Amino acid sequence: MKRFARITAALLAVILCCSTLAGCGNTQSDETLKFGCINYSDSLDPSTMTNAAWCTSRYGIGECLFRFDSEMNANPYLAESCESDDAHTTWTVKLRGDVKFSNGDEMTATSVKKSLERMYENEANGVGSTKPSTFMQLDSITADDSAKTVTIKTKKAYADLSKVLAAPYFMILDVDGTTDMASDPIGTGPYAVSKINEGTSIDMTANENYWQGTVPYKNLQIIFISDNTTKAMSLENGDVDVVENLTSATDLKKFEESADYNVSQATSVRTGFAYMNQKGVLKNADLRKAIIMAIDDETICTKTVGGMYTAGYSVLPSNLDYGYDNLKDVTPYSVEEAKKTLDSAGIVDSNGDGYRELDGQEINLQYLTYDSRNLTDFTEADVAALEDIGIKCTIQNTDADTEWDKLVSGDYDLLANNWMTVPVGDPQEYLDNWYSKSDANYCGYSNAEYDTLYEQLEDETDMNTRKEIVEKLQQNIIDNAGALVFGYYNSNMVSTKNVKGADISTADYYWITYEIKPAA
Repeated sequence: MKRFARITAALLAVILCCSTLAGCGNTQSDETLKFGCINYSDSLDPSTMTNAAWCTSRYGIGECLFRFDSEMNANPYLAESCESDDAHTTWTVKLRGDVKFSNGDEMTATSVKKSLERMYENEANGVGSTKPSTFMQLDSITADDSAKTVTIKTKKAYADLSKVLAAPYFMILDVDGTTDMASDPIGTGPYAVSKINEGTSIDMTANENYWQGTVPYKNLQIIFISDNTTKAMSLENGDVDVVENLTSATDLKKFEESADYNVSQATSVRTGFAYMNQKGVLKNADLRKAIIMAIDDETICTKTVGGMYTAGYSVLPSNLDYGYDNLKDVTPYSVEEAKKTLDSAGIVDSNGDGYRELDGQEINLQYLTYDSRNLTDFTEADVAALEDIGIKCTIQNTDADTEWDKLVSGDYDLLANNWMTVPVGDPQEYLDNWYSKSDANYCGYSNAEYDTLYEQLEDETDMNTRKEIVEKLQQNIIDNAGALVFGYYNSNMVSTKNVKGADISTADYYWITYEIKPAA
């Protein structure tokens, strides 16, 4: 659930106009790249919160020992290799020998050790909300500067620790060389912070010590734009050169059809879905199944949101290698079957007001949503579809923080959201949402078979066996109508023809990269 600060379109206009003297609002130069994006965090300290870690990675400040490719495999990046013992609890990471931080200091094994340990120390001391132990239960870290190796011992076995180390929580920052981690973290990425204009923009300069070579732009300006229309207009007006994730199909099509822009799209590893709170009226399985059958997700994905999502019925995206093609959709779209299911379950309209009752009480589902990645579009379409089968819904349009609080407290029936499903290249933490013994099980899903499978997944290190278990977990949620799946989000990045290499990645962690360069 993403927490972010918003600025109004009017404020953005003032910022852009006022920055004209500094070169903003003019045509793109080969020295400065202007990037428009949502501000998800006012802090750049990865221990502060998950979004802070993601932003520090997205802006090209911090990098990890390993990096995800388009298939969410972790490849060596700041490291050369990662090897484990037979027990999968002792891992030796060999570091590259040519990496420096943006301040010119060498990335040593000791600096890597300090960076990783800082995250755990802050977690232990209650500093920030990021919890690295969720992904890696650390026992100890040993650094050997002469051998350029870091030895990590974990409290439990892991199938592939390189995937964990590829997540932004574990980016490598210069702890000793950083004065203020929240506003000026010293990393190994292509750009370094020069000034933060709180809530509006970040001024950055090229890392002169970048290990991959000369950085393409001398300056980078991150400009925060929360409104989709303003984001599109800013690109058209030349106020920005690149924007991330336009959520209007109309705007996206306009840029696709123009010879003046580049549009990069990729099926991400995000699933749009609604939690179904089974601690309330939705504990009735027949009601949940009827709701899922009543909604035409294919039409909503292709027409209502204009292809911004790919339709699907599992909580994991179909592009991941977890057996999607082997799954069976037991609640396919059928309004008539939805009505029959409700009738057979005795969920009928007994007073003739057009709405059905359950156990003598009229059903009125409280459906929460917020304005992010077309979630409101899905919610409105769902409510209209449920009206046709006699299920009443009331939409509550909130903000991200409020919705999160209501999710945790259980104050909802349906709750629309968008989740990164493989944050460390693996879905275990995400599937924890439906494990009955988990603190993250906010929907009250309780299934003995699911719990047994999940506990097997926690201890399994063989990758093929893990995939088989994950496939069974998905089918279990489908069979028991555990979630209302919208589809799988298609990420995008749009740039002017003056820029090349502005490509969106499958992982949600990389926006500004060394590959983005002046077209000339």
